[in-house]
Amino acid sequence: MAPPLPNADGTTTSTKKKKKNTEDEPPLTAVERLQSLNLVSRVASEWNNHLGISDRTLAEFVINLAEKRIKSFLKDEFVKEDGSLYNVALTDGSSDKIRVALMDDKKKVKRAKSQKQQRGDGLEVPLEQGFYEHDKDTNGDGDMSNVHQRSRNKRRWDDNDAKDGNGEPKDSGKRAMSNLPAWMTQKSDEEKKSADVRETSQRSKSNLPAWMTKQQSGGAKDGLQLYQIFRGTVQRVLDFGIVVDFNVPGNSEKASGMVHLTHVTKNRIEKPKDAGFRPGQSVYVKLISIGKRGASAGAGEGGLMLSLKDVDQSSGKDLMPHRSAAAMGTGDYSSKSDTASNTAASASAAVEEEADNITQRQLQGLTEQELFEAQQLIRSGVLPVEQYPTFDNEGGLGMLAQETTEEQTEVELADFEPSFLRGQTRRSGRDLEPIRIVKNPDGSLQRAAMQQGTLAKERRELRQAQANQLVDSIPKDLNRPWEDPLPEAGERHFAQELRSINMSAFDGAPEWKQKAESKTLSYGIISNRSIKDQRESLPIYRLKPELMRAMSENQVLVVIGETGSGKTTQMTQYMHELGITKNGMIGCTQPRRVAAVSVAKRVSEEFGCTLGEEVGYSIRFDDATSKETIIKYMTDGMLMREYLADNDLKRYGALMLDEAHERTIHTDVLFGLLKDLMRRRPDMKLIVTSATLDAEKFSSYFFECPIFTIPGRTFPVEILYTKEPESDYLDAALITIMQIHLSEPAGDILLFLTGQEEIDTACETLFSRMKALGDLAPELIILPVYSSLPSEMQSRIFEPAPPGTRKCIVATNIAEASLTIDGIYYVVDPGFSKQKAFNAKLGMDSLVVTPISQASARQRAGRAGRTGPGKCYRLYTEMAYRNEMLPTNIPEIQRTNLGNVVLQLKAMGINDLLGFDFMDPPPVATLVGAMEGLNALGALDDEGLLTRLGRKMAEFPLEPNLSKMLLLSVDLGCSDEILTITSLLSVDNPFYRPRDKQGQADMKKAKFHQAEGDHLTLLAVYKAWEASKFSNPWCFENFIQARSMKRAQDVRKQLVTIMDRYKLDILSSGKNYKKICMAITAGFFTNAAKKHPQEGYLTLVDQNPVYIHPSSAVFNKNPEWVIYHELVLTTKEYMRNVMVIDAKWLIELAPSFYKKADPNKMTKSKRMEKIEPLFDRFNPKDSWRLSRRKG
Repeated sequence: MAPPLPNADGTTTSTKKKKKNTEDEPPLTAVERLQSLNLVSRVASEWNNHLGISDRTLAEFVINLAEKRIKSFLKDEFVKEDGSLYNVALTDGSSDKIRVALMDDKKKVKRAKSQKQQRGDGLEVPLEQGFYEHDKDTNGDGDMSNVHQRSRNKRRWDDNDAKDGNGEPKDSGKRAMSNLPAWMTQKSDEEKKSADVRETSQRSKSNLPAWMTKQQSGGAKDGLQLYQIFRGTVQRVLDFGIVVDFNVPGNSEKASGMVHLTHVTKNRIEKPKDAGFRPGQSVYVKLISIGKRGASAGAGEGGLMLSLKDVDQSSGKDLMPHRSAAAMGTGDYSSKSDTASNTAASASAAVEEEADNITQRQLQGLTEQELFEAQQLIRSGVLPVEQYPTFDNEGGLGMLAQETTEEQTEVELADFEPSFLRGQTRRSGRDLEPIRIVKNPDGSLQRAAMQQGTLAKERRELRQAQANQLVDSIPKDLNRPWEDPLPEAGERHFAQELRSINMSAFDGAPEWKQKAESKTLSYGIISNRSIKDQRESLPIYRLKPELMRAMSENQVLVVIGETGSGKTTQMTQYMHELGITKNGMIGCTQPRRVAAVSVAKRVSEEFGCTLGEEVGYSIRFDDATSKETIIKYMTDGMLMREYLADNDLKRYGALMLDEAHERTIHTDVLFGLLKDLMRRRPDMKLIVTSATLDAEKFSSYFFECPIFTIPGRTFPVEILYTKEPESDYLDAALITIMQIHLSEPAGDILLFLTGQEEIDTACETLFSRMKALGDLAPELIILPVYSSLPSEMQSRIFEPAPPGTRKCIVATNIAEASLTIDGIYYVVDPGFSKQKAFNAKLGMDSLVVTPISQASARQRAGRAGRTGPGKCYRLYTEMAYRNEMLPTNIPEIQRTNLGNVVLQLKAMGINDLLGFDFMDPPPVATLVGAMEGLNALGALDDEGLLTRLGRKMAEFPLEPNLSKMLLLSVDLGCSDEILTITSLLSVDNPFYRPRDKQGQADMKKAKFHQAEGDHLTLLAVYKAWEASKFSNPWCFENFIQARSMKRAQDVRKQLVTIMDRYKLDILSSGKNYKKICMAITAGFFTNAAKKHPQEGYLTLVDQNPVYIHPSSAVFNKNPEWVIYHELVLTTKEYMRNVMVIDAKWLIELAPSFYKKADPNKMTKSKRMEKIEPLFDRFNPKDSWRLSRRKG
């Protein structure tokens, strides 16, 4: 390197610079040294390009001269007499150009400070504005300074570089930092905002009112101070806020501020006038923000924002003392205080602060390369911690802020196992096998069931492709033939036909469904006989004396009778005739709500009373009973809840468990409870009814009690099997129906399928095939039957078919025993049904298509022999019937989640669940999983006993997760919103998505989407429905199922009643959605999932790959952490009702279940991650592996 050049005084440049640094200026920091070296290299590079000189020492010398010249300009030429700066450009010189373009911001600020202190207040304007901007008025007098045209033209590139795209000035020193890492040059939002605030406050001093500027000269006591309480008067009440005038202490002027709608009361209101404030009313207000004039739409003069809800209006006491100026550390009235107050309030009291509705935006994380650069600079000592861009001066975070935040979000399962389950849970390494509900997993029936899912998907895709092709083929311009005065022949007719086709794609239900809907109101079976004649015509009437004698002589009796024999409606009346009602009511349980209501109505007619008096019913959301009620029909779940309140059931003299063969989960629990009750109450009678013939199991369970059989009106049924297994049972069923309709004698047809989608597909296909035959075949009336069908369509199946026609009823297994349909002569049985199965290993329920049992197959065949001799077409081989079907269905208690049942049994005082007398004991793994989940929720302690929280949870007719969520919402102050969300989660999906209007339905649903997820989307739907005054037309317009919304409203009313009974507060959080999200997380923290680096998500508990359902509001948003309400297994394992969460909530709300991951160890999720190399477009995939290399 060349020696340093001598200066005029004989010293070298380097020595002079060192002397200057030691005497006049503080030593340079590491960043300034880096910027200085970068500046020297840039200058040397420019000279080398233009002059061929690349001497770095010479470049350093010229830069030194430029610095001295700038200071000379500042001292001698650019300062007025009053101390303010002229707006003049730099003079000529390439060194000036380079220095102006590349000078760093920090050195300018430091050296300008000393000049400002010497010159006075006239230099309060930042140096960049007064020195480099030629079109700004620094004096505020509106006069432009004279600028030489030659200098303007010469400096045009400086002006362009000194302004951004919006015309605002920007720091020219940024170019000096262009070669530095991005993280060293970026500023946080708070730094940018504080710099803008300082600039704005200095610029607008002269424009502020006198009472606001007095604070600077006279102190805070003479002006305004944040969080000060004032006495004011309401001036105006607007739709979005209240304008309040108040006196400023020490000033004669009156100040005016705005109280926004969210700061009027703690409760959520639609308009300020709803809170009762009127003009002229005297109020206490609290100053919460002072911004620049017109900064916000709702601000008053000077941008004053006030609050009414933070002050006690009777005494003027501050209700939010933590929001004080002392806590903020400043009394400055700049708008910076507003941001700082919100941040401090949310950090110190995230749950208690109700006024903080601003969503906190997370800072963008640094890339791995930027983190590496920052770590290397910090470790080498070149970059002090204070120079890191995200250094927190107030919090004192001296390390990498973003990196520590990322470490805090690493969550893993805690190594906690309850003492009463030690060695039995998944955490101890015990493998939980799924429950087998299929006898032969490799048989032909199971293969056909698995194949049906693929075939259904192909049918959906084919229908969608055909619909898209039809719409695409329709010309878009259908108005031209009508506008043309001389169209071609037939052109208008063709346009009219196309228009009708196009409109039909978006209008109404499909043609087959319109045909199935009756134009007139349907009443089902219409009979002219009297009620007495109808009762005497039932098969049970012929055995009335024998049955009454058996009921009087036996405490427990098992009764077998075919569906329609009259046992449900007549046996309760026979017990009343025996005088059993003298000891108490007669209760009859039903597995379905609809059956309980309809049977109660029928019995009240036969009994000759009004429904709700002597005969009534009780279901979950409706109770039609009174003090005079002696016969009560109810669901089995309601009887369980009554047993929870009174384990002796003193109100009842006899109980009848109807449809016991269905073996619902509540029925199985009632078996054990009532068996023990029979020992304690010898005076009570118990009747167990079944529609199947395998009742010996019931008899042996209930003390070897007698069995009473009621012969039904049965005729011989011919059973027909297929010779070979059918791979597509749906298509085979439709072909069979066509053959029966075209070749067999008169008689209605009953087809059993698995679900609504299959039924709709079969009806549509069958209708199109019959339509293609035209007049060649007699009319076939196609009627679907499933639970979600409107009642008027369900009642049509009971009407007899018109002469010359035939009915074809396509139903689920609800028609096996729950419905009695006359006129059926032909039954088509594919041999499948959908069953709910719980996988303890995956922790999820799913509806699985499985082969039916032999008992169900016999029950289906019996449907063809009620009216006359019939035929049953079984679409499976006789070998499959004998070898691949179980004798009876697996009880629901062995294949579903038992969380709620275990909680109820614990609340009844039954702690020994393994010793409980179940008719068919559930798997131990299922019981252990249920108790483990209840322990994690806090319902069970470490000894397996019910806690106080668990006792409260058992009082709600909800799943344990929902009960925990609802109870915690009371403490968080958001129980009003959680009540709504809970009620909507407890009913069917409220969104209606018809096949022919999917696009419109998705557009309507998207209006309700919330960024937080599906739970708050449901809340938005309910709020909108409530705003429409619970209108049915509104539901139809927005593709919302009105029946689900009404049902959710009923659930909500019942939950409100329970909360009032136990004196739980119902509070609203307004727009503070954080509380709502935290309450939901507290209930469903076990259903948390984290985003996988490659695809989908991984559940935290089992590390199972799952995906967000396409109907979710956060679909394609890819949040990092989510929780879900349930998993649904279709083509993939989808998460339904997904919500975005913060990982820290899991540790805060479930400390015994989750813990913060050890940064020095690999978590389970990290170990399972697959490291993928970067994409290389020049080489094939996996070419980097040694096994793929040649040679």
